[in-house]
Amino acid sequence: MQVALVTVGDELLDGDTENTNATWLSRQLTDRGVTVTRVLTVPDSEDVIADAVREYSDAFDAVVVTGGLGRTPDDLTMEGVAAAFDRDLVENDLARADIERTLEEIAGDYPDLDVDAAEESLLPEGARPLLNRAGLSPGCVLEDVYVLPGIPSEMKRMFEDVAEEFAGEADSRFVYTDEPEANLIDRLDEVRERFDVKVGCYPDSEAGHNRLKLTASDAAALADAEAWLSEHVSHAE
Repeated sequence: MQVALVTVGDELLDGDTENTNATWLSRQLTDRGVTVTRVLTVPDSEDVIADAVREYSDAFDAVVVTGGLGRTPDDLTMEGVAAAFDRDLVENDLARADIERTLEEIAGDYPDLDVDAAEESLLPEGARPLLNRAGLSPGCVLEDVYVLPGIPSEMKRMFEDVAEEFAGEADSRFVYTDEPEANLIDRLDEVRERFDVKVGCYPDSEAGHNRLKLTASDAAALADAEAWLSEHVSHAE
């Protein structure tokens, strides 16, 4: 399963907010055997969001979009996703009921909160709503596109509800060596070509070693690649 991530927000591009959502989602998906093939950050622009979602929806098995699900002027994610599929935004009854229930629960803590539940419940026509169990604004699933909040705590909680829909066969093994990265090139090329695995080399100066990552969907080939590479490099202590 190949997945693309689209994170939305001017604040990410400006460097005002660290893009922790992309890192967290990539790790979660990779741990589930999914291959994250693209990570793209786009501004709060309906047209740009729509173009990215449309392209990635056609190219990959699924797209996960995070950011901008409220109703402030810069929250254009739902509009962009709807435009990608030529859908209108329509009030979703399930989402509205959940929003109204949440507003009732927090009314005592936020007596001056002014939220239009109907406006807040607008989703692309035909989308499956994803209720926001850690916040207010709902997400949705439209065809192969999953739309999650940008607030990390809300995004993580909503992802739990759809995590089982992401599964792949890719797995990884690690070999650690104290050899310099430049000295490993020939052997890394050989293990990749010999066993048809993806190879990564990640120096860790603090630990004083290189972490060699082997990834493949074929479990036997991956085990053979790990065994071969382990025999052909010196190991870090």
